[in-house]
Amino acid sequence: MANDCPKQYLTIQGKTILQHTLECFNLPSIAGIVVCIASHDSYWEKITLPMPVMLADGGKERCHSVLNGLQVLQQYAQPNDWVLVHDAARPCVRRIDIEKLITQLSGHLVGGLLALPVRDTMKRSNANSEVVATIERERLWHALTPQMFRLELLFNALQAILNKDELVTDEAQAIEKQGLKPLLVAGHADNIKITYPQDLILAELYLREREIEN
Repeated sequence: MANDCPKQYLTIQGKTILQHTLECFNLPSIAGIVVCIASHDSYWEKITLPMPVMLADGGKERCHSVLNGLQVLQQYAQPNDWVLVHDAARPCVRRIDIEKLITQLSGHLVGGLLALPVRDTMKRSNANSEVVATIERERLWHALTPQMFRLELLFNALQAILNKDELVTDEAQAIEKQGLKPLLVAGHADNIKITYPQDLILAELYLREREIEN
């Protein structure tokens, strides 16, 4: 993002990205929220939220942070309780999509994630950015968040990965490596992850439209 502060603390419409994100989860169906914060984070204490949250130590990689968050939750939740993991930099997730995910997975044996079917032609390149293959886009999905799994299942899956000195890029991959099949639940395309400066403009547009709709 080429900015002095972590991207989750950049502001959109007078609120930090992280604040927008957390407010999306201020729902009756959510019993508690854990935020994983780096030990040297000096920005968190400036955030004002409408609901209480618990804190966990951030880790070197996403899977380390999530595992730390799950350890905190183990003090309050039961092993079979559902847990949703969400990116701090996805402030535009729709509450209806969160509720849809919870509803569709409530009786599922494994869990799943919000995702978006791939619409564009997909290419695989070599190290020189030259096309080496065209990938059939049928049944390809973009993985989004939240991703929702039972507390004990997800904790054990992530712990098993780290015990092998391996890494995963999301929670669903850890579950997949246990031989299980997470369910893909279609979400909206405006659930973007803020990664580049231009994403801030797009996120602000989406959030402003959301205000008009409400």
